[in-house]
Amino acid sequence: MSKYYYDLHVHSCLSPCGDDDMTVNNISGMAALKGLQIIALTDHNTCGNCRPFYAACRKNGLIPVAGMELTTAEEIHMVCLFEELEQAEAFDRKLREYRLPVKNKPEIFGNQLLLDENDEVIGTEPYLLPPATSLPIEEAFKLASSYGAFCFPAHIDRPSNGILGILGTLPDHPSFPVVEYSGTADIKALEDAHPDLKTKRALTDSDAHYLWDISEAENALDLPDEPYSSAFVRHQLFRYLRGELGGGNA
Repeated sequence: MSKYYYDLHVHSCLSPCGDDDMTVNNISGMAALKGLQIIALTDHNTCGNCRPFYAACRKNGLIPVAGMELTTAEEIHMVCLFEELEQAEAFDRKLREYRLPVKNKPEIFGNQLLLDENDEVIGTEPYLLPPATSLPIEEAFKLASSYGAFCFPAHIDRPSNGILGILGTLPDHPSFPVVEYSGTADIKALEDAHPDLKTKRALTDSDAHYLWDISEAENALDLPDEPYSSAFVRHQLFRYLRGELGGGNA
C-alpha cells in the first residue's frame, strides 16, 4: 500500500468559468509540482479535453482520471468519474442529447476551448456547457452508471449547486456511498447536522478553475500499488470508491 495524493475535481479551459491558462499540460504540471499523484479532469457536462489530458499526465508521471461535473435538472452538481477513457467519451456523446442547446457567448461567459496534447486550441464548444441538463438526479445517476461512471455529489457543503443546499438532505435514491467536500468545509458540523454523512466515504477536492486552486498534497488515499502501472492504481482507486477496498483518507 502507498499513499496517493489526489484531486478528483478540476476544470480545464473547456469550462467557460475555467481560466484560459487551465490547459491540460498546465494542470498536470501544476499537479506534479504540488506533489499530487492522481488527478481527475471534470469539466461541466463534457469530457471533451480528457483524451489530451491523459497524454499530458503521462508526460508528468501522473495517474489521470477522466470525468465530468454533471449538472442535474435540479441544478445539483454531480461528479462522474470513469475508469476507462473510452467510457467517458461514450458518455460525453450520449449526454449531448440532454444538454441545453444555448449558444455560448464567450465575451460574457468565457471561452470553451478544446485542446490537443500540446495545448494547441483545436476547436471550441459552441453550446454553453454549465446549464442544467434535462436529467433529474436519479435518471442522471442511472444513465452515467450505465456507462461505467462512479458518481458522487460535488461540494456538498456549498449552498450553490450542493445537494444538501438544494434538497436539504441526501436522497435515498440514488444512494451515494461517497460524498465530496470543499477544502473549507466544516465536516464535523455537517455530520452533526446530517448524521447519515457519517456512514459515507469522504473526499476533499478543489473544484479548481485556476491553477493556484489545485489541491496541495494534503488529501491522500492508501491504495495497493503492486504490480505498479497507472491503469492498476486507477483500478484500485475505483475499487476504493465502490467500497471494495479497505483503507481510506490518510
